[in-house]
Amino acid sequence: MEIAEHLHVLDAEGQLLARAAETAGTDAKVATCPDWTVRDLLRHTGAVHRWAAAHVAEARTSPHPIGDPPDLDGTALIGWYRQMHGDLVSTLRAAAPDLRCWTFLPATSPLAFWARRQANETTIHRVDAESAREGAPSPIGTEFAADGIDELLRGFHARSRSRVRTQEPRVLRVRATDANADADANGDVQAGAVWTVRLSQEPPVTVRGDEGPADCELSGPAEHLYLALWNRAPFPHVTGDTALSTFWSETSGV
Repeated sequence: MEIAEHLHVLDAEGQLLARAAETAGTDAKVATCPDWTVRDLLRHTGAVHRWAAAHVAEARTSPHPIGDPPDLDGTALIGWYRQMHGDLVSTLRAAAPDLRCWTFLPATSPLAFWARRQANETTIHRVDAESAREGAPSPIGTEFAADGIDELLRGFHARSRSRVRTQEPRVLRVRATDANADADANGDVQAGAVWTVRLSQEPPVTVRGDEGPADCELSGPAEHLYLALWNRAPFPHVTGDTALSTFWSETSGV
């Protein structure tokens, strides 16, 4: 996905998050994160937005602490969240394409990293906010969901802090049944809808494609897989060793 597409998602998802919080109220429990209320969710996500915007706006080349959110509640807290979200969107839209600043996942550029990361951060927490109020959750686009799966598997869980490790080598396959293959920068077709995750005592190693046998396969629409891999929903379909899907859910928290 292009930076502009991620920014469009970020803008829309943040507005949905704020509206869901307004409907639910800040005292409401977040069903997808049982230890949180909407108040906790707004404070966390707003602080992350502020933190991300500062790295971009100030071209910070090293990580800075996120910092504490203000001691607000109710409509004041929702208003603060809207401001932090709006500031982030404006900052990213105004940033130069050749921006240089700190990042923590692979990306084609720092601006591409922050646009993608915050679009996914906001989408997942929008789902959390909507779980606190009545009604069905808003949909997630197939292309964006597949891109988000890629960020999670080949970005977050490639890091040394991933806890998804097994004593013996195992192979987990993730297949988004409604996502199309895509092409890389050289025009070569990649199996963007399928990922093979090799588990061991080291951080997981994920490649696109489905070469070789797998011990367990997680499959289904990209939107459902995306939410399941982020532990916001059950896996739509599991074949093979189902214990591996349970293991993922128990160890993959980011």
